[in-house]
Amino acid sequence: MTATVVLVGLFAGTYALKAAGPVLLGGRELPAMVTRLAVLLPAALLAGLTLSSTVADGRALTVDARLVGLLAAAAALRLRVPFIGVVLIAAAATAAVRALT
Repeated sequence: MTATVVLVGLFAGTYALKAAGPVLLGGRELPAMVTRLAVLLPAALLAGLTLSSTVADGRALTVDARLVGLLAAAAALRLRVPFIGVVLIAAAATAAVRALT
């Protein structure tokens, strides 16, 4: 019974938080600066998650083959290689470093 009450409470709180933005803002436009920042946010979050999952190992930083693969992927993206090529280049670079170490 207690777990059900907790789950219903969490559901109601989550729903209220998600509904607060549209309810409070209504049909108003966001300021231009907020709109520009909101467009950039997904890319920044994805970059941060990618880097932290690549070099984090618990509470320590780890530099290994994964970082080489990430750097190879970044270089391939900079050269505008198609996505499948980026994935293959990153995988090959990571495999090469793992084979040499």
